[in-house]
Amino acid sequence: MNKDINYQNNPLHGLGLKSMLIELIDHYGFEILFAYLGINCFKTNPSIESSEKFLKKTDWAREKVESFYMYEYKNLPRASREQFELPPRDRIVPNDQTPGEPAELSLEDAERLREKRAKKAAEHRGGQRESNSPYGRSDRDSKQPYKQKPRRESSDDSGASSTPVDPWGKWK
Repeated sequence: MNKDINYQNNPLHGLGLKSMLIELIDHYGFEILFAYLGINCFKTNPSIESSEKFLKKTDWAREKVESFYMYEYKNLPRASREQFELPPRDRIVPNDQTPGEPAELSLEDAERLREKRAKKAAEHRGGQRESNSPYGRSDRDSKQPYKQKPRRESSDDSGASSTPVDPWGKWK
């Protein structure tokens, strides 16, 4: 049984992270990359070196940029469900699929896409969260003050508070 997998048709095959970043930044620029991907390395002090350093260390961000490269810049058809579960570099691109012209992207389209994603996320959540808090708490929860639990009174404590309490007393 031959288990050789042909990755030759994958646009990421043999492509380094730095050269991919240079291609994307030369074509789209940092502003559009941030608008579409939402990764702060393209917004805060953007440079190829800092972006490369961040993406080398952060797998989820690198995979997001690689997917963007394959499906927006190289304009390949979307991957099947099984292939989509794999990281972009491990996906097998069928031989009949060839890279096309880069997609024309704008900041207005990015804003529409962001609104669409937010709406889809709200539908998926089913209205679980009422606020934009990343911790899942609504505003009404944060307005209630913290209520301290009442202290438990020891059964052998007969109201004599003058003696200090030894927390290890029962285990000595």
